[in-house]
Amino acid sequence: MSGSELPAESTTTVVIGAGLPGLAVASELSRHGVDSIVVEGLGAAAPAPRRSVMSDSVSPTEQSDLLRLLHGYAASRCLDVRRSTFARQVSLVPGPGMAVPGTGTAGADCRWMFRTERGVLLADTVVLTGCPENQMRRFLRGLGVRLGADINATLKSIGLYLVGMAGLLAPTTREIVRQAKAVGDATAGGRTAPA
Repeated sequence: MSGSELPAESTTTVVIGAGLPGLAVASELSRHGVDSIVVEGLGAAAPAPRRSVMSDSVSPTEQSDLLRLLHGYAASRCLDVRRSTFARQVSLVPGPGMAVPGTGTAGADCRWMFRTERGVLLADTVVLTGCPENQMRRFLRGLGVRLGADINATLKSIGLYLVGMAGLLAPTTREIVRQAKAVGDATAGGRTAPA
């Protein structure tokens, strides 16, 4: 390998976001025996924290306790959480003879490729956590993915799951945990499992 080539790693799922939603997803994936790598976020710096406009019935102390439990679980299970690693470039790579879904041609045999400062990550699925819907749409446009009338079908066809994302109102802690469980179940069952 020449000095300019980055090492490549392969995993089942890359989770973007190392906060509560990302750790909840990684824990659920681990519980299902699904390998994952958690990276801090997209781009070169951490996104600004989102403030909830919705009152969360879980107190800040309970949120802190849950986050502490998730950190403990991640450490005890040796989950691959890369706090200072950012996905700087993201692309969908079609399999042999296939085109990337959502770009005009059918075919679900694609992989995700993430370039980070530490190397290249290849994954079958990706979980995007805690970013606003408009940022998610820009992210998909940047990949050349067109969202049709059935957004969920398009996302599922490219192996993209969303956790902790909403329009104007941020999801509650309980909703984030529910979404993480659903993603764990769907990912463990394959791309065609219900999300």
